[in-house]
Amino acid sequence: MNKAIISTVAIGALCIPFASAQAFAKEVRVYSGRHYNTDREAFKAFSQSTGIKVRLIEATGISLVERLKREGANSQADVILLVDAARINNAANAGLLAPVQSSLLNKEVPKQYRDPGNRWFGLTRRVRAIIVNPKIVSPGSIKTYADLANPKFKGKLCLRKRKNVYNQSLVADQIVLKGRNKASQWVKGMVENVEQPFFGGDSSLIRAVGQGKCGIGVVNHYYLARMQAGKSGSKDQTLTKNIKLIMPNPAHVNISAAGVAKSAKNKKEAIRLIEFLASPKGSAQLAGPTFEYPLRGYGSASQLKAFGTFKPDNVSISALGVNQKLAIQIMAANGWK
Repeated sequence: MNKAIISTVAIGALCIPFASAQAFAKEVRVYSGRHYNTDREAFKAFSQSTGIKVRLIEATGISLVERLKREGANSQADVILLVDAARINNAANAGLLAPVQSSLLNKEVPKQYRDPGNRWFGLTRRVRAIIVNPKIVSPGSIKTYADLANPKFKGKLCLRKRKNVYNQSLVADQIVLKGRNKASQWVKGMVENVEQPFFGGDSSLIRAVGQGKCGIGVVNHYYLARMQAGKSGSKDQTLTKNIKLIMPNPAHVNISAAGVAKSAKNKKEAIRLIEFLASPKGSAQLAGPTFEYPLRGYGSASQLKAFGTFKPDNVSISALGVNQKLAIQIMAANGWK
C-alpha cells in the first residue's frame, strides 16, 4: 500500500441512502490505518443507531500520522484509528490526540489496553503467535517465546524483517518482562537460529512454514486464521494443513486502537464512535471478519476456537510504546536485519 490516502468514503451517505438529511446533520471524520473493508459494516451500524455520518479516509498508519502533523490545527480528522502499540503511542506523544473522559470507555476497555492519559483506547486484540511445521519441529518442544532462542532450532527459525512494527513490539514486550540484558540475549539467540533471509510479511512466512522451507515462524495469529478460512485462496488454505499454531504461555498481546484527534471539530461525535467500537458489539464487529480477538473473549470463528484460549502476559500497551526505540536498537545490534 502506498503512502498516499487511498480512499475517502462517506459511510453514512453510501450505506444508508434513505436516511433524511436531518438525521445526518452530524458527522465524524475517521483517519484509519486499518485496511479492512469489513470495518465499514461497523461504521454503518454506528450510523444506523445514532444518525451520525462517518466519513472515512484510509492510508498506512505512518502516512496518516505524518498527514496529521502537516495539517496541524487545520486537520479535518476527528478520530484516529491505528494498529500496533508503537503507532498509537507515537501519535499520542506527538501531541496529535486529545485526552477523553468517558466512563463507558473506562468500563469497556481493560486498563492495560488503554492509555494512562486517556488519549487512546484499544478496540481489538492480536496475538504474536508461534507456528511450526510438525514434520520439522515438534509442537510440544516450544511453549514460550524464550524457546525460540534454543540452539537446537538452529537453521529452522524464520523471522520477519526488523522494520516490522509487530516484531518491534514483541521485543519491547520482552524488555518489559525480562529487562534489557536478557531481552538482548534472547534476540541474539533467535538471530543465530535464522539462516534464511528475513521475510517481508507474515503471509509469506506462513507459506514458507507450510512448504517446509522453515520449521518455525512468528506471526500475528489472524494471518493464519484467514488462510485457514480460505480468504487468500484454496492453495494457501491447503498449505495451512501443514501448520500448527502455538499460543505462547504467556502470550504477547497487541491491539488496534483509536483516539480523538486534538484538532477534532466533532469531538462529541468522535467519542460516541469510539465508545461504540469499544463496546462488546462494536469490538466484535471489527474483530470478527478479520479474525482478530475482541477486547474480551476469544471470538466465534472456528479457526480461533481451534487455536484455544491464551493467557496474556498483561504488559500494558503504553509500556510497549515506551520501549519501542530500545527494542529497535537491540534488534539492530544483534543482527536482526
